[in-house]
Amino acid sequence: MDAFYKKYDLIFKKPGGTSRGILKKKETWFIILKDQGKLGIGECGLFRGLSIDDVPDYEDKLAWTCSNIHLGRERLFDDLMEYPSIRCGVEQALISLGSENPFLLFPSGFTQSQVPININGLIWMGSEEYMREQIAQKIQLGFNCIKIKIGAIDFKTELSLLASLRNKFTKEEIELRVDANGAFEPHEALDKLMKLAVYDIHSIEQPIKQGFPLKMRYLCENSPLPVALDEELIGHHNITEKEILLETIKPAFIILKPSLLGGFAACKEWIDLAGKLNIGWWITSALESNIGLNAIAQWTYTLNNKMAQGLGTGTLFTNNFNSPLEIKSGKLHYNKKTKWEQNLISKLCT
Repeated sequence: MDAFYKKYDLIFKKPGGTSRGILKKKETWFIILKDQGKLGIGECGLFRGLSIDDVPDYEDKLAWTCSNIHLGRERLFDDLMEYPSIRCGVEQALISLGSENPFLLFPSGFTQSQVPININGLIWMGSEEYMREQIAQKIQLGFNCIKIKIGAIDFKTELSLLASLRNKFTKEEIELRVDANGAFEPHEALDKLMKLAVYDIHSIEQPIKQGFPLKMRYLCENSPLPVALDEELIGHHNITEKEILLETIKPAFIILKPSLLGGFAACKEWIDLAGKLNIGWWITSALESNIGLNAIAQWTYTLNNKMAQGLGTGTLFTNNFNSPLEIKSGKLHYNKKTKWEQNLISKLCT
C-alpha cells in the first residue's frame, strides 16, 4: 500500500466571526491511499488554535503516518492518539479504500438520496446588521434550527437579536441554539445564562473556557437552560478520562467533532458513555472540505439521531470540491445524480 498527504487551504466566501477571532481561510490536509488499483482518501481536519494537534511537528507526523501505513489500523490509532485529526483522516482513508466507491463510505438511505439529515443554520458573529441579514437568510432557506455564535459583540445587542427572533417565531417554529465558544467569564456566566433563558434557548455551547470542570459543573447544575460541552471534550482520549469528565460535569448535551476528537470510533465511545449517563448529543463538522464533510455526514446518518446536526458548513468556501452534498429546506441532502469533481483524487496526488 502507498500513502501520500496533501495540504489544501479552504478560502471563506465571507470571513467567519467567532469569539476567538475572524476566520478567512481554513487549513486542511488529505491522506490518499493506493493499493492494487484502488484508492482511498481521508481528510485530516486540523483546526489551528483549537485542535490539540496544532503542533510544530504536525506535517512530520503526517509524513511518518504515510511511511508507516503498513502498520495497520490498530497500531496507527495507538500511535496517533495525540493527533486526533490525523487519526480521523486515517480512519476515513482506510474505510474509503475498502469501499467500492472511495466517496461512498457508509451506504444508506442518505446516500441513496432517500432521506436527508436535519441540520442547523449557522450564524457567524459580526455587526448587528450582518447577523440580522444571516438570520433572515437562513429562515428564508427553510431552516427551523438556528445556531448563533455569541460572545464577541455587545451582549445587549445579542439579546436584542434573540428577542427579535422570538417576537416572530415560537420555540416550536424555530429552535434557537447559541454557541459562546468559551467567551463568558466564570463569574458572569450564570447571570448571562439567566438572561438568555428568557428567549427559550434550546442550549448553549461551551459558555466558559474548557479546562475548569468544577466551574462548568456549577453552571450545569444551576443554569436555567441546558449546557452543551464542545471544546471541553478535546484532548480526552482515554475512555476512563472521558467517563470521569462527563460524570463530573453532568452536561445536558455533548457536541462531537470527529476531526477534533480522533474520528468515528473515538466519538462512538463518547456516545456510548453519554447514553449511560442520559446525556444528549449531536455531531458537528469542524470546517472540513466536502471530502471530510461527506464522510462525517454519511457516518452521522447511521447513528439515527433525529436532532439537528451541525453539518451545514460545506457552502462556506470559494474553493470547495464539487460533491453530491446539497442543502435544501434546512436539510443536508445527498444527490446521487451529482458527480464528484472530476479527477479529484488525481489532483490531490500531484
